[in-house]
Amino acid sequence: MRVVVVEDEPRMAMLLKRGLEEEGYAVDVATTGTDALWLATEFTYDAMLLDVTLPEMSGIEVCRQPRQRKRWTPILMLTGRDSVADRVAGLDAGADGYQVKPFSFDELTARVRALIRRGAVNRPTELRVADLRLDPASTRARRGEVGL
Repeated sequence: MRVVVVEDEPRMAMLLKRGLEEEGYAVDVATTGTDALWLATEFTYDAMLLDVTLPEMSGIEVCRQPRQRKRWTPILMLTGRDSVADRVAGLDAGADGYQVKPFSFDELTARVRALIRRGAVNRPTELRVADLRLDPASTRARRGEVGL
């Protein structure tokens, strides 16, 4: 199983990498949002562990962009931000899970296993019925070419 860890704090990134490798995962690490987005679009991963606060591009945007490109790698947000609004923003951007730091490594690996079991399911970013389109992430609706 191949995962990518996106974490700008070097010590945390190496701890996650080492721990996941001990669990049998092949692990790539990105330290910026730009690098993470490049990896997410160039390679296929079984899961992505994604920090929200990153240099160059936020984790929210890193999550949103592959979803817009129909890339469905399971994404687990890892962050110190624990407000309901932060969790909602991460999940609405396309994350499959949200884990607040600090966390138990055992719980983290259980969440990763659960995400991988589900797999990268093709799912539309937009809901469509006839000429009605709903985009839950942006909370926009359109009928034909008219925004509602």
